[in-house]
Amino acid sequence: MVRRAVANGFGGVVLADSLFGTVAAFREHPARDGRPDCVGIDPTPEVAAADADLGPVPPQSGRGRPPTRPSGVRAGATSPPAKGWAIDRARDFRSVTWRDGAKGRMAGRFAVWRVRPAPKLSAGQGPLAARWLVVEWPADAAQPARYFFSNLPAQTRSRRLVAAAKSRRWVEHSDRERKGELGLDHFGGRSWRGWNPHVVLVLMADAFLQDVRRRRPKKVAAA
Repeated sequence: MVRRAVANGFGGVVLADSLFGTVAAFREHPARDGRPDCVGIDPTPEVAAADADLGPVPPQSGRGRPPTRPSGVRAGATSPPAKGWAIDRARDFRSVTWRDGAKGRMAGRFAVWRVRPAPKLSAGQGPLAARWLVVEWPADAAQPARYFFSNLPAQTRSRRLVAAAKSRRWVEHSDRERKGELGLDHFGGRSWRGWNPHVVLVLMADAFLQDVRRRRPKKVAAA
């Protein structure tokens, strides 16, 4: 679906919720295609610092193929989950403003780190390619609330990373409008033949309304 969207002229950062973002196989596709992404994850994926020293490669002790894995990639090796990583670095959290809009300043407490997902160290598989780990921890919460992985460049500023993570808000808002105003979730049938035209008509109506909204003159503030 992402490739089809790109082929039809859409661009920008690939966004996904944690149902998709937690799956390493899903995250590989945007990276392989050279697409930037920022995807939600649950608190459980294990991570290691991007520059972590996994130890030396053990010397060959006998005949056969020489060892190729560092000593830190072996049975019994562990790495902390994203939640544990963030809690251990609670002092890194800072207030980040990701948007100054007409409705006011939007900010929250975030921390960002360069990490490498490391889900299978104990199975002899080294960490995956480096990514950003973005974590939101509200000031009034006892623990972090949201987690994200992003493959945006290593020099990306924290405000840009947070803005990308928060971009899904618009997707969720649009879904609520389609359900509440256009009846996206009102289909009561059980067949693809009925579901397909229902969704197409809803999306066509949504596209028409968005076009009208863009063409509508903006309100001029009273003097």
